[in-house]
Amino acid sequence: MKIAIAQLNPTIGDLPGNAQQILDAAQKAAHKGASILLTPELSLCGYPPRDLLLDPGFIDAIEEQLTQLAQQLPSQLHVLVGTVQRNPQAHQGGKPLYNSIACLTGGQVTQHFHKRLLPTYDVFDEHRYFEPHSQSHHVTVSDNNRSYRIGVTICEDIWNDEEFWSQRHYACNPLADLADAQVDLIVNLSASPYTVEKQQLRESMLSHAARRYQVPILYVNQVGGNDDLIFDGRSVAFNGDGRLVYRGRGCETDFAQLQLTETGLSQGEVVPLPDCREAEIWAALVLGVRDYVRKCGFSKIVLGLSGGIDSSLVAAIAAEAVGGENVLGVLMSSPYTSEGSVTDAIALAKNLGIQTQHLYIEAAMRSFDATLADLFAGTESGVAEENLQSRIRGTLLMAISNKLGYLLISTGNKSEMAVGYCTLYGDMDGGLAAIADVPKTQVYALCRWLNHRQSGVEVIPETVISKPPSAELKPNQTDQDSLPPYDELDDILHRFVEQHQSATEIVAAGYARETVDRVIKLVSRAEFKRRQAAPGLKITDRAFGTGWRMPIASRRGDIR
Repeated sequence: MKIAIAQLNPTIGDLPGNAQQILDAAQKAAHKGASILLTPELSLCGYPPRDLLLDPGFIDAIEEQLTQLAQQLPSQLHVLVGTVQRNPQAHQGGKPLYNSIACLTGGQVTQHFHKRLLPTYDVFDEHRYFEPHSQSHHVTVSDNNRSYRIGVTICEDIWNDEEFWSQRHYACNPLADLADAQVDLIVNLSASPYTVEKQQLRESMLSHAARRYQVPILYVNQVGGNDDLIFDGRSVAFNGDGRLVYRGRGCETDFAQLQLTETGLSQGEVVPLPDCREAEIWAALVLGVRDYVRKCGFSKIVLGLSGGIDSSLVAAIAAEAVGGENVLGVLMSSPYTSEGSVTDAIALAKNLGIQTQHLYIEAAMRSFDATLADLFAGTESGVAEENLQSRIRGTLLMAISNKLGYLLISTGNKSEMAVGYCTLYGDMDGGLAAIADVPKTQVYALCRWLNHRQSGVEVIPETVISKPPSAELKPNQTDQDSLPPYDELDDILHRFVEQHQSATEIVAAGYARETVDRVIKLVSRAEFKRRQAAPGLKITDRAFGTGWRMPIASRRGDIR
């Protein structure tokens, strides 16, 4: 039996557009003689639809679109479509919806399969909308006088193998139930967000499960960027001996076909994984920016171009995502801007083929100083005046965005966002924060990798990488005037933010108590800034986005 795999990139809420993607894949699958087509979780409405699911009219539209799609599909093909279904028992206290897979064949919706394990951690909040189902089911598909029983699971349903994890996170294990039912194949239709090196974990888990239950497993993942989440695709298949027989493309749509026989799945293409961490992150960030721009209805990007390493990396990502001709880099010099920064910014723009404009903000600075002179009389010039420069620049960039219809992308990194080394209503302005989950040390690593990606082609000027980072808001300023060295800061932040280590544990790792306490205090104090920041593309296990739910007005005390 031929099984087709459609690794799709849906737009949340675009029901006609998403249905057309499914239809196109189905027609291709039927042309190639497939008996069944697999699509990702919630492929019809896009994942995650979040509070769109609270609108009864949206659910009505999904049901209508699903019925219409069933009538348009090739009649002999079984198509598994990710959708939602109303829960008929909701009036008895259950949640109103199921996260479902619908089987469409012969012009009809013939079966529904409901998600059993609902994640409620990090960026996931499925218990807000969905009722967990109590049973696993399969679809029977006949081909060449033989019937195959295909067990259907949805995303989280495969993430509860107590033998792999050494514990159970949920009471039931859908994989074990399907193995007991002696299915010929388990499929998992997923929308699993990207984080660095997560694919290796997925594959280890799936290989282990296939071996444990001695049944082939085929995992189909969504691809694309949806708000702060990036979905990397990389659908995979394993035979019952745990051997990898297929891996799809990363960070792009894909279509593949595998053969299922009595002995398992046939060998398919195995697309190599990225050869290094930087290549993986780069592809994810480019996809995230490209889709955010496209799905929000923009075609061009504007950003502040300071000549520093952060804005240089963001400019490179933007140029790769939408083409250099669609990126505008704005230089905004003050009296403290060095000639080297201007030279570096112009050189970068030339390397990337992006447009530039050079604006001078000294007159605006004088105007603000004059306006505030009486109120600020008798005080020393300090952070407030420095931040005014950033806010002038943010105002200019927002004006350009409003006037020309470009999407403004902010350029702050995760290290700065963590400790509040950024200016609210200034350099934080924008519709998307492209590298808000990329630590400063990783920014440097990405720029170095970018310069070595194509032998002899310098993308980021070497002077940008080698010079001490500086906001250039006062004479001879460097970031390290206010912050610990970035390699030290990033490790402390990784331990505190992502590994949830206490101050005492971090100090035990070799850091000074004073430094650790100061960093933790800065993280807490900056919460009000992060709450007002643009969405930031998530690439780590703990990002300052939808999965970060810290209070602003709090007194956490001296947690040691």
